[in-house]
Amino acid sequence: MAKAELKTKANDASVAEFIASVPDARLREDAAVVDAIHRRVTGCEPKMWGPSIIGYGSYDYRYGSGHEGTMCRGGFSPRKAAMTIYLMGNYCDRQDEADALFARLGPHSLGKSCLYIKRLDQVDLEVLERLIAISWQIMNEMYPDRG
Repeated sequence: MAKAELKTKANDASVAEFIASVPDARLREDAAVVDAIHRRVTGCEPKMWGPSIIGYGSYDYRYGSGHEGTMCRGGFSPRKAAMTIYLMGNYCDRQDEADALFARLGPHSLGKSCLYIKRLDQVDLEVLERLIAISWQIMNEMYPDRG
């Protein structure tokens, strides 16, 4: 099966311009902090994925169904409702460690691969950085770079 045409793919839009265009000042500042954390953890320059996701690195995936695609290894989106942080690693064999960190993080909610934070000033940024680092490490183990 060929790769499906994804709506969310890397593009050449400016990450700095996107962050500067976030209307809410607090969310704009939060986006700069989350970007700095991701840059430290990943060592990657970010790219825009679609119109509103700031992504770091990429990986190719293939589901059992044959569906294939390329997505960022990690990233975030400063959305109006909450900062959405994409923790693609899903923690595999490190779930206990992740659960202990989530318990210390501060106010948040979780989706399948998403961490939602309404106010960055109410969470422990060191814990957040550790969660992002674990996800990044797992993604690199699951999808090693091929070049």
